Amino acid sequence: MKFNKIALSAVMTLSLAGVSCSDYLDKEVDLTLQADVVFGDYDMTRGFQARLYSYLPDAFAGYTNGQYRAASRDCMTDNSVSFWNVHQYNLVLLDGYPSTNHPFANDYWHNNYYGIRGCNQFLLNARPYVIGNAGKPGDDNRLYDRWIAETRVIRTILHYDLVTWFGDVPVVGEDGNGTPIILTPGMAMPPRTAAADVLKWIADECETYKNDLPFRYSNEEENWGRINGAAAYALKAKALILRASPLYNPTGDTQLWQEAADAALDFIKENARQSNPYRLYTTPDNDPDRNYYQCFVDNPVLNPEYILSRSVWTTREIELFLAPCGFSGTANAVGRTNPTQNLVDSYETIKGLPIDQDPDYDPQNPYAGRDPRLEQTILHHGSIWGDSYSNEERAVDITYGEGIDYKQIHGGTLTGYYTKKFLNNMSWSNPTDFRHACPIFRYADILLIAAEALNEAGSTGDAYQYVNEVRARVGMPPYSGMDQAALRERIRNERRVELCFEDQRFIDERRWKLFEGVTSQSEASLPRYRQVYNLYGVTVHPDDAEVYQYGPADTYPVRVVNTPKNYYFPIPHNECIKAGLRQTPGWEL
Repeated sequence: MKFNKIALSAVMTLSLAGVSCSDYLDKEVDLTLQADVVFGDYDMTRGFQARLYSYLPDAFAGYTNGQYRAASRDCMTDNSVSFWNVHQYNLVLLDGYPSTNHPFANDYWHNNYYGIRGCNQFLLNARPYVIGNAGKPGDDNRLYDRWIAETRVIRTILHYDLVTWFGDVPVVGEDGNGTPIILTPGMAMPPRTAAADVLKWIADECETYKNDLPFRYSNEEENWGRINGAAAYALKAKALILRASPLYNPTGDTQLWQEAADAALDFIKENARQSNPYRLYTTPDNDPDRNYYQCFVDNPVLNPEYILSRSVWTTREIELFLAPCGFSGTANAVGRTNPTQNLVDSYETIKGLPIDQDPDYDPQNPYAGRDPRLEQTILHHGSIWGDSYSNEERAVDITYGEGIDYKQIHGGTLTGYYTKKFLNNMSWSNPTDFRHACPIFRYADILLIAAEALNEAGSTGDAYQYVNEVRARVGMPPYSGMDQAALRERIRNERRVELCFEDQRFIDERRWKLFEGVTSQSEASLPRYRQVYNLYGVTVHPDDAEVYQYGPADTYPVRVVNTPKNYYFPIPHNECIKAGLRQTPGWEL
């Protein structure tokens, strides 16, 4: 974010950085002594607020930790597995952590509550006469009101992130007098609030403050990455569809689904009124075979589909950790995010049919005639990859045991696949850095929320246009003529292929309660794309009659999912003790 340039120097006096397990409860400074210094200065106030953006969720965060997390967080789902055996995703996949040392629980809990504390410090201390609140044309109209609204939406995003990982969580908003709560040592942590109620609170906050923000900034080069009104509209829709889902709506109350649909439709209607509306990304020639891939590798600041992203990261780390392991030179690829056969099989044929329902699908020619997003998301045996200008272009070779891209000491594939999404085609003899950003909110997600919520609310006929708009971008045929149950399955599948590797699958698996009523044994007869416990891959044997041989994924063939325990991460054990919070059922010592 461009506005983040002043953040570090401006917040040295009032630090938001923390290291210990309970830092968000500790005083970084004595506000009674230093609040006047920080919030009495415009630049320092602006820098303090800019620093709050660093707490927003980021699906790329793990790539900064090459040893333990340099892979997609979809490696905690049925979409992919991680090649690197010390990656912490693997033990989550096997339910191998206790509440005393669960690394993701510790990180996500403390990051979010520390950010919430910073938001509340800003809300309590920011001063309109320092920031200015005059009416003026452009993005800076009533700037104090805008910064307050931005900060409140950041705070709700952090609460939403907490719900997705922990379920019931304490809401740290305002006290009974309307004063933002600043947790300090000796103060009682609020009790855990039911997740559905937290999600309703989030939606209400978004509704209250969305109109204090420009729906989209007129100067996006300067303000790209800032919270805008569109982000508040999007968060409301995401919060309400999570609340309406089976995990929190076991009776299937259609009114909750209708509220989620209305929130998504409100976004779509408001967006349509804009002179520069959000839209699905397409290449200049609207090429269905390139539209999807280019959406995630072109300059994210210029992407009309990205509603909100954490920030732009200029790096080659994504390329190092995603590209097939045989690509090497000055830099070496290790390819540690390996998509499963489950995910690969979920891509329909070009006719719009699941592969087990299309008589023309050939498992010995498995990648022909498929949804174009398959080729734009996943690298498989025979995929053409590598920088042609440096004479590095070749076919990916994952021939079992001997292919150059099959397996090396530091990288390889456990499934026969590598991840292409977000991966720039870099020269390995002359490596360069690329601009990366993973969206927090993306327009395609809003369209799919509208489709899902309308279908579940009983308006199946109204749902088609939104899911079909997403499919049209890649030339997939439109859906029509289905009953509610059939369309439900197709919309869920559409979310899987459209939003993979964007931190959505972990939430979707759980909110839909896909683990209920089946076991690894009972689901084994189902198509692979419908299995959630058993994970599959492919091995390639060019000398055999069946070149492509399908079977369990190497190393991690079966997930361990204990429900309802594994719907959530545990609250860090030390926090339960210090804050007097009840532990999530199943995670008690």
